[in-house]
Amino acid sequence: MVAGLFISLSVQAQKIEIGGGLGGMLYKGDVSPSLNPRFYRPAGSLFFRYNATRSFSIRGTGSLGGLRGEDQVSSDPLQKARNYSFRTNITAAEIDFEYNFLNYIASPRVKNWTPYVFGGIGICRFNNAVVRVGGVVTYPLGVGIKYEIKRPWSVGVEFGTRFTTNDYLDGLGENTFGKAMTKVTQSNPALKDSYTYTAVTLSYTFYKIVCP
Repeated sequence: MVAGLFISLSVQAQKIEIGGGLGGMLYKGDVSPSLNPRFYRPAGSLFFRYNATRSFSIRGTGSLGGLRGEDQVSSDPLQKARNYSFRTNITAAEIDFEYNFLNYIASPRVKNWTPYVFGGIGICRFNNAVVRVGGVVTYPLGVGIKYEIKRPWSVGVEFGTRFTTNDYLDGLGENTFGKAMTKVTQSNPALKDSYTYTAVTLSYTFYKIVCP
């Protein structure tokens, strides 16, 4: 029974992975309707991954970063006339489901690598010069690739977008749109804000438990 218990714990441990990522965030919304690399701001994350099967994983992630945008870099004359800019600090947590296109086997005898897609649900809080908001729901969706360089260490690259139902990442939203129209309060309430997170990741897989 004792031997069976440790074998079971060891098998489960081979499915557990922890790690972190470093990269950056990009905002998309009223001030920057398309992704503009010049607004790239640094960001970081920590994650816990459970490799349930060869194809499916469940991951919990916490991240911290920043967003920014400026009307003056736009080619739209209305945006230039508005001359609005912002900086936002953001923290987020999410749960994602990953699908591996190749078999990612939690075994010390196998060389692992695979591209994957992920999607899930999360929550974020942010603050800028106009508003401070907590508890905004996000919907992450993205792609990545991971490779086990030397057991138990793996590296990866990931790109994903966090879609929101909120319009205040940039400080321009329904409330500001409804006030007296000035060049600093004009916005498009039909366009919801989102942001991307691109990162290089490093993770550690627990392949075995040392019995004391």
